[in-house]
Amino acid sequence: MALFKRLAIRLTVSGLAVVSCGAQAQPSAPAPEQGIASWYGAAFDGLRSASGEIFDSGQMTAAHRTLPFGTKVRVRRLDSADSIVVRINDRGPFVDSRIIDLSYAAAQQLGLTDPGLLPVALEIVENAETVDPPQNLFAVRVGAFRDPENARRTRSRMQEKFGAAGTVLVQRVGEYWCVFVGKVATPAEAETIAAEVRKSDEAFRSAYVVRLERYSEPQPVPVAAARK
Repeated sequence: MALFKRLAIRLTVSGLAVVSCGAQAQPSAPAPEQGIASWYGAAFDGLRSASGEIFDSGQMTAAHRTLPFGTKVRVRRLDSADSIVVRINDRGPFVDSRIIDLSYAAAQQLGLTDPGLLPVALEIVENAETVDPPQNLFAVRVGAFRDPENARRTRSRMQEKFGAAGTVLVQRVGEYWCVFVGKVATPAEAETIAAEVRKSDEAFRSAYVVRLERYSEPQPVPVAAARK
């Protein structure tokens, strides 16, 4: 009888161990990204977004720094249960404290247009990488300029400081001329470059990592028109 009890206990413990190992093997869902959401609207209608699409503020779209184009994201307010789903088709925001720029239509549905800024959480609903894997390249966005001459000067400074260590690109993104440093395979490598860029000059303390699907080739910066 005592032997039977010992065998039963061993089988029970073994069964629990198997169940426990099975539970540990299940992958956990990634934690939602949290931060500040902003929006942009009709002033950008008709301009080409970073994905190549023509921006339409009436569509449920958004700009994100690193998520692949086509990714669908649930944006949830942290102060309520309200949420919306948007498709990523642009790059931004251009302010380091923000994590997503919503189109006007998306911002209106979320109740963001009046305050302008809101704390939100982002959860991926449909990952575009499962359908059409993008080119996984990352870089550091140093600055975005409406005046191409400022982009030219920043590019020259970056080439002096980092040209030997990595690529310096200039790309037109909407109405901005953006300057990027580096062209690496992982966000971690890009973050290492970003840390060096931030330390190099107080003017670049807001540099951050972005994905480079469309930024693989440098673009010529137009020469400023002569002043009258």
